Amino acid sequence: MPNFSEGRRADVIAAIAAAGGAHVLDVDPDPDHHRVVISLAAEGTRLADGLLGAVGAAVERIDIRAHAGVHPRVGAADVVPIVPLGGSTLAAARELAREVGERIWSELRVPVYWYGERRSLADIRAGRAAPDLGGPGHHPSAGAVSVGARQTLVAFNVLLPGLDVVAARSLARSLRESRAGMRGVQALVFELPGGRVQLSMNLFRVDETPPAAVIAELERRGVEIGRQEVVGLCPAVAANQTAAGRLLEARLAAAAARAGALRCREIGDEEALALAERLEKEASGLAAMGVEQVELLVGAERASALARVLRAAGILDSELEAMLTAAALGLRAAITPETAATYSARLAALYRKQNGV
Repeated sequence: MPNFSEGRRADVIAAIAAAGGAHVLDVDPDPDHHRVVISLAAEGTRLADGLLGAVGAAVERIDIRAHAGVHPRVGAADVVPIVPLGGSTLAAARELAREVGERIWSELRVPVYWYGERRSLADIRAGRAAPDLGGPGHHPSAGAVSVGARQTLVAFNVLLPGLDVVAARSLARSLRESRAGMRGVQALVFELPGGRVQLSMNLFRVDETPPAAVIAELERRGVEIGRQEVVGLCPAVAANQTAAGRLLEARLAAAAARAGALRCREIGDEEALALAERLEKEASGLAAMGVEQVELLVGAERASALARVLRAAGILDSELEAMLTAAALGLRAAITPETAATYSARLAALYRKQNGV
């Protein structure tokens, strides 16, 4: 889920997203932060190649010396976090992060910081660390890249219309896990154009502190809550209404459907073209999926069914199968015990289909 220091020029953002070559799940630009989060998915080497392509496109098109936005940054391709999905592991993500970072330095000559293991992004942005590869100075126009591996988190922003910046910063400090606040919360405050005050958070223990828990805490404290937004994608298990249309697992399934449609169009016969049209329609529906419990159950069923459809068409490979499996399992994991009790027969059928029994 790389973050790039460009949130305003649509042509540059499109070029970076297209250069990746991996499955593009989402492109989420923010003109105030002057930043875009691009969510990509692929297996191993293909993901590394895709990230190199996207970082290379950013290096060519973004001059950090001319960059101005409220979000702190050290480079054109600012942060490249690699997140394990499905059956992958954090250890595998760390190994891939090392490969990606080494290639960024060797092929693009942009210095690289390793973050997340021994140092934080805050340390890097504050100049309290030297690059691990390259340096000591940064690339003149591209700056440097912070590369690391982490588990899934939710980037969650809330406008605070009733607070000034000083009060909002005090609130943010009190919410941080590092200050004995809420578990799994990192928080900053930004002053946006028009005098808007934004509480910007990374929720990195989504099983303990999802967005709904933060909103409940703000309400408990009597804080006036303005517009909420999820930046990038949100795992279904942590989703509230703000994440409607931005579910990670739904986008994984949608990307697999789009890839299947493309392969059908390459086959080109009448039957394959008809299936391509159905797959493209299914991709659009999945991408826009909401967060209600029944929708999550239906989404899990649709992801599972897609795997069987692509297999029958002879176009299912290990990568698409892994994406659809991760999608179905993630959506199923977000179903509450109450919903599971109501739809026990459907969940049992889903289990049998996923396990081939």
